[in-house]
Amino acid sequence: MNATLPPPAAVQQLHHYAYRARDAEETRHFYEDILGLPLYHIIQSDYVPSTGEYCPYTHFFFRLQDGSFIAFFDLGDDVAAEPSPNTPKWVNHISFRVNTVQELENTKARLQAHGIEVLGVTDHHIFKSIYFFDPNGIRLELTAQLADEFQMLQESKTAHARLAEWNARKEQWRKERASGQSSAPLKPQTNDRPEFVPASS
Repeated sequence: MNATLPPPAAVQQLHHYAYRARDAEETRHFYEDILGLPLYHIIQSDYVPSTGEYCPYTHFFFRLQDGSFIAFFDLGDDVAAEPSPNTPKWVNHISFRVNTVQELENTKARLQAHGIEVLGVTDHHIFKSIYFFDPNGIRLELTAQLADEFQMLQESKTAHARLAEWNARKEQWRKERASGQSSAPLKPQTNDRPEFVPASS
C-alpha cells in the first residue's frame, strides 16, 4: 500500500440510496402516507450533473429518523426498473430498522390494510423482520434488533475468519467447476439456520 495515500474517510452513515420510480406520486403515497417517511427534498433538471447527459428527471428524497434518505428518480416516462434477470427477487433489498417487534406487527397490519402483501414476522435470531415490496418492485425489510451491542461485538470477532473460510472453499469450488468435477453451487460449511433444512436433506 502507498504510504503517501490519505487515510480512508470516516464514513458516518448512509446518506441516501437511490432507485428508479415508475411514478413519483405513487411512490410518495407509499413512502410518506403508508410508511410515514416525510418527503424532504427534490432536485429537478434536464441534464445529469455527474455525466452531462440529457435525461430530464425529478429526484426526490424521503427522510429517515437518523437523517439519512431513500431517494428516487422519476424519469417522466412511466417505465419501471426491470428486475435483475439472474438474481432471485429476495436477494436485493433495503432494510430499515425500527425500535420494537411491536412496531413490526403494527406496520405489518398497516401495510396489509393497504392491500400490500407482507411476509413475516421472521426470526433471524439477532433481529426480527417483515418483508414487502414497494410500488417500484424494490423489496423492503423492516427490522427490529434483538441482539445488544455486546452480542454484536462478539459476532464481529469471527466475521473475518468465517468469510476467509468461505473464500478458500470458493476458490477450491472454482477449480473443481473449471475441471468439470462439480456443477452444483457452493454451499456454506456452517448452516446458521438448521430449522429450515428439511428432515430428508
